[in-house]
Amino acid sequence: MFAFVEGILDLLDTDICVVDIGGFGVNVNISPRCLASIGSLGDHVKLYTYTQIAEGVLQLYGFPERDDLDMFRKLVGVSGVGPKSALALLSEMDADSIRYAIISDDIKALSKAKGISAKTAGKIIIELKSKVDLSDEKIAGKIGAGPSVNVSDTDLGREESDALAALVSLGYSKSESTKAIMSVEDHDKLDSGSLLSFALKILYGK
Repeated sequence: MFAFVEGILDLLDTDICVVDIGGFGVNVNISPRCLASIGSLGDHVKLYTYTQIAEGVLQLYGFPERDDLDMFRKLVGVSGVGPKSALALLSEMDADSIRYAIISDDIKALSKAKGISAKTAGKIIIELKSKVDLSDEKIAGKIGAGPSVNVSDTDLGREESDALAALVSLGYSKSESTKAIMSVEDHDKLDSGSLLSFALKILYGK
């Protein structure tokens, strides 16, 4: 119904903000991640919105980036995932990280969010895996891979797989471990020990 709201930030709370649009205040549900980046009271803001109408009540969910809104729409399209759970997941992870987790079958990373059980995380992976990818340059560039790379277990060589297993055993999630490995220059030419060392440096640098 509403593609976005734009105006002056009139109120800012932990999970909601009010945007003044020409003297008309609009309540918008937001995530803690959005709260940290939206700005201060009196600032001009623009939020891309998702509209929910349930039991006669209209709710708006807002995001500073259209990419986050697109991911939110995909998540609420999964059976068992409502707006609050989708917003909680986008509070824990940005849209790209959710894509990595889905493609890497990383149930552990997705189930860190409030309201997302391991079972629900599995459903997210099953239902969205065919709808997300790392083929566009914007996403692929973040992991140091070419645009045709799809990061899955079957694409990893033996040395990369060994390094991935080592990182996971150290407590890192599968998706963040995969991203770190793919970010290492010439990762497909290194032995597992060297790859592990470089990947750890990347993870430590976060």
